[in-house]
Amino acid sequence: MDRREGLVTMGGQPITLYGKEIKVGDKAPDFTVLTTDSKPYTLGDSGDSVKIISVVPSLDTGVCELQTINFNETAAELGDVIILTISVDLPFAQKRFCGANGIDKVITLSDHKDLSFGLNYGFVMEEKRLLARGVVVLDKDNTVKYVEYVKNVSDHPDYDKVIEEAKKLI
Repeated sequence: MDRREGLVTMGGQPITLYGKEIKVGDKAPDFTVLTTDSKPYTLGDSGDSVKIISVVPSLDTGVCELQTINFNETAAELGDVIILTISVDLPFAQKRFCGANGIDKVITLSDHKDLSFGLNYGFVMEEKRLLARGVVVLDKDNTVKYVEYVKNVSDHPDYDKVIEEAKKLI
């Protein structure tokens, strides 16, 4: 499995990302994560829609909360786009978060069990066993059309660029 150092930082310290780095043009690898009801969810469960995969370290942090709320609000405007938010938070914590914050358009998924998504897409922060912040946009055939590994984990992704790329695929 690939290890990449210095691609992202957390608290000013370089972090090692573990897993295969995903790139534009790659066929999106499958993954198995858990729904808020602890049921398995794979990439195939998203069907043939355009997908935005929003990756966050933990929904219990301010930037992750805002990122998820932002994409939840955006989802209503995009039509045939599925937005997945993936973190290593436990499914019942994600369910509580969604209920408390009115998250009803984004599908929140937990990668805590096997880090299947994180390893297949290169988002695992080895030192923390959390996912680094980022976004992946897939077309209807699950080809990667945009990927962002946010340089500083405490910064927001480029929301405008993500939406622009998704709208090109609708």
